[in-house]
Amino acid sequence: MVKRVPGWLLRHRITVEAYAGDTAYGPSYDLPVCDVPALVDEAPRMVRGEDGREVLTATTVIAAPDLNCPPGSRITLPDGRTTTALTVARHTSPGLPVPANTVVSCE
Repeated sequence: MVKRVPGWLLRHRITVEAYAGDTAYGPSYDLPVCDVPALVDEAPRMVRGEDGREVLTATTVIAAPDLNCPPGSRITLPDGRTTTALTVARHTSPGLPVPANTVVSCE
């Protein structure tokens, strides 16, 4: 039975700077976590943001279920572009043969 998305499916490597909150000087981020295994899909999709608005995302990232990437986090993609996490969905299916994973929709 598959418990989490297999590592061999996560062909890309990204860098994640987890959003830590706002300060008087703007957004604050945790230290970068480099070489995070992920699958990057650059197909546009419509998603509903945290504020309820529908937004068009340019990139979707699929990673392990324990990925620390709250909305607002900065992600550096394999081609060097930096994007921002808009929504984060953690998928688990206890008892089913479906891999647990985290899906991050980015600007």
